[in-house]
Amino acid sequence: MRKTYSAGGVVLNKKGKVLVVNQKLIDWSLPKGHIEPGEDKLEAAKREICEETGINKLIFIRELGTYERNSLKSEIINGKPELKVMTFFLFTTPEIKLSPQDKDNPEARWVNVDDVENLLTHPKDKAFFRKIKNKIS
Repeated sequence: MRKTYSAGGVVLNKKGKVLVVNQKLIDWSLPKGHIEPGEDKLEAAKREICEETGINKLIFIRELGTYERNSLKSEIINGKPELKVMTFFLFTTPEIKLSPQDKDNPEARWVNVDDVENLLTHPKDKAFFRKIKNKIS
């Protein structure tokens, strides 16, 4: 299985809600995506968050950690599953309006911190969020 590297974010608005994105109308995850050549993890996270949600005023707080998981159905490219190595960062934003620009991520929504884990699709995403939940408030 091919190993890929992604970066993304836990983004909090002023009301303390967390940004969650829908992939191909199938799966829910935190905004994230592949790190492009020449990008560092933080740059990739900011770019992916903007593409998937329209939010581009991001204030970096800290790195939250890295974990691995197999790709979700919606993330499989050319029929080949991947082992995804994902690094997440904590951001805040003054922005509220969401306008996804990536056709593969048609919906983004602000979710109460206590509801994020239940909405996430992948068990490892749920476990990661549960682990870092007390570090984001």
